Amino acid sequence: QVQLVESGGGLVQPGGSLRLSCAASGRSAAFYSMGWYRQAPGTEREFVAGVNAGGVSNYGESVKGRFTISRDSNKNTAYLQMNSLNPTDTAVYICNARVGSILDMPISLQGDWGRGTQVTVSS
Repeated sequence: QVQLVESGGGLVQPGGSLRLSCAASGRSAAFYSMGWYRQAPGTEREFVAGVNAGGVSNYGESVKGRFTISRDSNKNTAYLQMNSLNPTDTAVYICNARVGSILDMPISLQGDWGRGTQVTVSS
């Protein structure tokens, strides 16, 4: 198991950008796949992006071309660069880490979770 702490959320205007960070700690953190999900009030958790230990990434359809996930293995930290934000991106963004393929992330809620960081896109 790993412990996850998100940071970087906040209020941003439509069209703006924000960068989230997820710091992971634990003996095996460097070998985990890491990812981001989001959840708006009254909705189910939605897959946003994932990256494995080798740096291969995948994205949810709603954020392709706008969001970029990256990873610093030395720091055990994953990042989510969010550009061209719109109000529908408003949600709690939650970090995930798991032993498994990033291809499973869109269809399976597994592994360890952070507490989330709020992103609000509003004018």
